[in-house]
Amino acid sequence: MDRLKVGILGATGLVGQVFAYFLDRHPWFEVTYVGASKASAGKRYLDAIHYKLVSISDEVGELIVQEVKPDKVPKDLKIVFSALPSGVAKDIELELVRRGFTVISNAAPMRLDDEVPLINPEVNWDHLKLLEVQRRKGWRGTLVKNPNCTTAILTLSLKPIADMYGIRKVIVTSMQSVSGAGFPGVSSLQIIDNIIPFIEKEEEKMQTETLKIMGKLKDEKVKWASFKVSATCTRVPTLEGHMISVFVETEREVNMSELIKAMENFKSKPQELKLPTAPERPIVVRKEKDRPQTRLDRWIERGMSVVVGRLREETALDRGVKYVALGHNLARGAAGIAVVIAELMYKLGYMEA
Repeated sequence: MDRLKVGILGATGLVGQVFAYFLDRHPWFEVTYVGASKASAGKRYLDAIHYKLVSISDEVGELIVQEVKPDKVPKDLKIVFSALPSGVAKDIELELVRRGFTVISNAAPMRLDDEVPLINPEVNWDHLKLLEVQRRKGWRGTLVKNPNCTTAILTLSLKPIADMYGIRKVIVTSMQSVSGAGFPGVSSLQIIDNIIPFIEKEEEKMQTETLKIMGKLKDEKVKWASFKVSATCTRVPTLEGHMISVFVETEREVNMSELIKAMENFKSKPQELKLPTAPERPIVVRKEKDRPQTRLDRWIERGMSVVVGRLREETALDRGVKYVALGHNLARGAAGIAVVIAELMYKLGYMEA
């Protein structure tokens, strides 16, 4: 088949680079457009990247960066992947939707809007049905959002627990890598020999986005999950990979061996459809007492799996489970998850070839 032409907005940033990494020689998609700020426009893509995070082939690296302007985005692009900063994303993305583009965005604005699917593919792929609402309401294009990076990691780990035992309460502390702050991000003087116990807006995102993702689609709207989420988000001196410590109070008593088996065997629509970017094992359970570890486990399944360890019965709450989970914030938590969303949309008929 002829590959569908796609573009990347915010291509020179960390998330933009990981978009390029996952789309490079993709069997279905071909990157033909890379957009960034005016300062990068006119440069060869590889020359415009200040901090090189992943390997990018010459096929994509030789593209010339264009300044992001909605009226200059090529009309033959079937998908526009957005890694734009939140401050500029909303206006640009909505203008592209008005012009008929399919936009899959990593940016925070509009994630909680009723008509916009907020998708973690293995958890709530069925929420893509909201795109039918967009069409009926006359949207020329479509807009889909992927979650905040820590929310993506958390909700995937929660899915088997919710399905088997129900959830009443979640208490989570994140230990987030410096790459989550983008480039140049946190200065070395701030983070070396240090942990920063606050990240702007992160806790609010985890506490709200989790409930939308874990909610159920009813009458063309998402009925948010009713359990409570309490989050503390911290920045730690690791380069990539966000770790979270999770305490879950369940509605029913947890059988630990049963839960471990369910997590190990968990699969969903992306695995059923054998999507090229979807991990074969969405959740990888490590049984060693000191795993997962960021440096050892963040790139498992190309960074698309959530690695869970230290699974134990929770004793301070009424009933439940506690564990540690690790996910690659730029892959599972950002660009990779958006590419899986695009693959889902293509296979489920939400975009034309």
